[in-house]
Amino acid sequence: MTVPQPVPVPHRPAPALPADVTGPGAAFHRLLFARQRRGWWTPLATGAIGVVLYLVVSTVIGVVFGIAVLVSDPSVDIFTLTDRLLTIDVTDPLGLAIILLSLAVMWPIYLLASFLVNGRRVGHISSVAGRLRWKWLFLCVGAAVVVYMVISALSFLLPAEEGSEGNLVSPAENPAFVASLLVVLLLVPFQAAAEEYVFRGYLMQTVGRWLKHPAWAILLPVPLFVLGHVYDWVGQASVGVFAIAAGWLTWRTGGLEAAIALHIVNNLAAFGFSVFGLSDAAATDTSIVSLVSSVVMIAAFVGVVEWLWRRGDGRRTLRLSPPPEPVYAPPVYGYPPVYGQPPVYGQPPVYGQPPVYGQPPVYGQPPVYGQPPVYGQPPAVQPSPPPPAAPYDGPPLQPHQAPRWGEYAPAPDTTPAPDTTPAPDTTPPADGGSGSDSGSGGGSDGSSGSSSSD
Repeated sequence: MTVPQPVPVPHRPAPALPADVTGPGAAFHRLLFARQRRGWWTPLATGAIGVVLYLVVSTVIGVVFGIAVLVSDPSVDIFTLTDRLLTIDVTDPLGLAIILLSLAVMWPIYLLASFLVNGRRVGHISSVAGRLRWKWLFLCVGAAVVVYMVISALSFLLPAEEGSEGNLVSPAENPAFVASLLVVLLLVPFQAAAEEYVFRGYLMQTVGRWLKHPAWAILLPVPLFVLGHVYDWVGQASVGVFAIAAGWLTWRTGGLEAAIALHIVNNLAAFGFSVFGLSDAAATDTSIVSLVSSVVMIAAFVGVVEWLWRRGDGRRTLRLSPPPEPVYAPPVYGYPPVYGQPPVYGQPPVYGQPPVYGQPPVYGQPPVYGQPPVYGQPPAVQPSPPPPAAPYDGPPLQPHQAPRWGEYAPAPDTTPAPDTTPAPDTTPPADGGSGSDSGSGGGSDGSSGSSSSD
């Protein structure tokens, strides 16, 4: 009987990982390879879903803001609403909150879009540790505060340029001073972190999915970050230096914590000074002194972070293991098949033991009772009974003798036995015999004589 053999199902091999992520380890801009889905198309799909979600959420926020304003002041016009949504005014805490909130929602929207497209392990958006390293984040925030205070104190010693103050509002002239200060303290950290997750998280890992060298991931997102800030050329240069430093810190430390700390402290200082009437957060022109102090402050912060990083563990990469090759295991009829592989029909399992996947049972050979078969080998067979003993060939047995066990009795002999009865003795006795004998003998003799006369 022909034993049907399972036909291997062709499987799609898993995409190979690049050599740099399995050897020295994946830097931050290459962490997309650590996700569940890491195809070349995933950054594009994540961006498309994120843009659609952001448009929907920002529209809802704007509509809610417009309804709230119309309820409080029905005479307001559409131009006033638009101006409040686009202009940073520290005397309008509601409008300031809407502006900061519309930027802060980019953080959860990006996390959701990345989860939908790339699957699990969303924490690799934050760092190589698979999470946001809070201890390192707070340490970087402390370093940024110290550096910013020192550089700001030194910059106040320099003479201010004319026309660089802008529209300043002192706390005494601001009736919403406390509300605006609370809005800044509560929402600016989320707004700064959201920008870092988008420009240093999403964009750097998007470029790093296609280009291996970190310089591309650091420099290519810089123009987009600069275009997102409306300043003159001096202010744009300051923003560009900030973007390059934040990208380098993200790559160097293996996470967004240092860049987030720098961004939070910088924005808190900018909005805080504006609330306290020391600067104008809505100003678009920047002085050379502000550019120089900003560059010095960024450079000092980078140096302090590098020093702190070298004193720590210095982990900045994540070594990935290549996916194992799939092993084909053909199922056996009567047991649940492996998904994606059709079962082999016509091969029932051997009674008494479930088959091992990948080894078809021996078809057509029943098992031996009490001995489970070994797959791949014919089952053990009980020893055959000994051959029957030869028929009995000794001397003939008498009827009262029985044959021994296992021996055959001889067939009965049908040949008639010879007559062993002795013949009568014809010798005459010595005394001549009795009268009767003589008469008889005479009769006999006379008979013989009679016969002779004839």
